[in-house]
Amino acid sequence: MTTLPLEPLDVRMIPPGVRHATIFGIIERLAPGDAFSIVNDHDPAPLWRQIDARYPGAFSWSYIVQGPQIWQVEIGRTEADLGLEHAADCGGHGDGHSCTCGN
Repeated sequence: MTTLPLEPLDVRMIPPGVRHATIFGIIERLAPGDAFSIVNDHDPAPLWRQIDARYPGAFSWSYIVQGPQIWQVEIGRTEADLGLEHAADCGGHGDGHSCTCGN
């Protein structure tokens, strides 16, 4: 896998209300076989549950550092084409609707 961006994304610097949306915006743009990593101050396991529920089997999740103070995880897109080209079409972009897809 290729690590994108070269430096890990330090999500501790992103406001909590937009962290997951930011990460989803990145993962939805990964090409098959590409990956990037995030750094956090706690286990980001809830994020993994969201990713896996939304795109079952489309992404890998690998702990690089497992706390207790710093957590780093590599998130990669699998080689299989699972239809993510329409990922931004989450149905929540109209007036009065919200989503977390980052678009």
